[in-house]
Amino acid sequence: MHSREDVYQQLHDYLVDMFEVPAEDVQPDARLMEDLDLDSIDAVDLIVKFQEITGKKIPAMEFRSVRTVDDVVEKIHDLVSS
Repeated sequence: MHSREDVYQQLHDYLVDMFEVPAEDVQPDARLMEDLDLDSIDAVDLIVKFQEITGKKIPAMEFRSVRTVDDVVEKIHDLVSS
């Protein structure tokens, strides 16, 4: 089972490694597009990565309302906990 902290740490590491986001910029309230400069293609890559990690299908529609790092953590945590 993935805790919220595990999900946050995986997301943090992935944003830093794959998208070259400065580690100090990855905060729970950081906005994905405005603060971290991610675009919709990056969001799809993120979903694919978490599908690989969790082994669960993650519907892209689930992420329409996601705006911040914490929103992503919440969605992923809910999906892997169900």
